[in-house]
Amino acid sequence: MQSNEEIISFLRRSIAKKGMLDLPSTGDSMYPFIKQGDICSFINCDSSQLKKGDIVLFWDLSGRLVAHRFHHREINKDETLYVFKGDTNLGLDQPVNQDRILGKLLLINRDKRKVYTQNLLAILWGKLILTVPVLSGILRSCLDRRG
Repeated sequence: MQSNEEIISFLRRSIAKKGMLDLPSTGDSMYPFIKQGDICSFINCDSSQLKKGDIVLFWDLSGRLVAHRFHHREINKDETLYVFKGDTNLGLDQPVNQDRILGKLLLINRDKRKVYTQNLLAILWGKLILTVPVLSGILRSCLDRRG
């Protein structure tokens, strides 16, 4: 079995070689913007250029690959840490350093159509979900009721 470091290294090389990495979505933390089974296309990114609301692929502290919205930066002992949040999650993710950031979402392939992250509606949704935190709770409640 491969270690997380080997998998992450492979994913980094794939993005560098092909310019993009396509991964299927699992889970519902970014619903309804990203739905289970959507194919998410990530590109290389400079973590210092991240803007609030960008959806970023990173390797969390438990070793899972996660795609959540960039929320803010923190400085801890001269190290920049990045904080993310899923659209339906009630709290923020644990901060990660830039070495754990793999790429930024460019587009979502859903049912033979493409949803670009720079689309006006996508940008507005990102701003809304981060500005009105109660929406995350409403979405989470709806998902929990759905089962």
